[in-house]
Amino acid sequence: MAAILLAAGQSRRMGTCKQLLPLAGTTVIGRCLETLQAGGVSDIVVVVSPAGHDVAETALRCSGVKTAVNEDPSGDMASSVRCGRDALPAVVRSVIVAPGDIPLVQPATVQALISTAVHNPSCIIIPTHAGRRGHPLLLPRIILDELAGTLTLRDVFRSDPGRVIELDVPDAGILLDMDTPEDYRRLTAISTGTG
Repeated sequence: MAAILLAAGQSRRMGTCKQLLPLAGTTVIGRCLETLQAGGVSDIVVVVSPAGHDVAETALRCSGVKTAVNEDPSGDMASSVRCGRDALPAVVRSVIVAPGDIPLVQPATVQALISTAVHNPSCIIIPTHAGRRGHPLLLPRIILDELAGTLTLRDVFRSDPGRVIELDVPDAGILLDMDTPEDYRRLTAISTGTG
């Protein structure tokens, strides 16, 4: 089991690097890494942009973390996933794909994804809350290897809907992304119990 943490975005709508913003006694990326590790993932690749030196430096302070650079600064999410996948050890059989701007996911959700994968090793597992799909996702490495060329994750999911499992979780954090200053203020308030 490994994880790819996607942190190569350019944070245009935020106006500053959102992964380095303070959150709950750490940074946004620090919170994401803590969640993955507390959930049972010890092998994590953080994908950063060519300009993401500070993000990489922050991520590497956590044990068991390495970084990979998505050399395409305008690349989409799928290009970052491919970059992270290619940096994983060959022995990895399942991969959690986590966006670096959804920091309030609970470790129990990561544990639930892993537990479900043990019994469904050939399936894509997508967490849901209140009837909506969220993040992070868990994919078998063999399915992640299908992500080639211009294919997106959505294309891979649609190619065989029968291998997708929706896992209902009591974690609203899977839906809370952070793209704007208003989002950041809202998530900060939730993380401190004031929102």
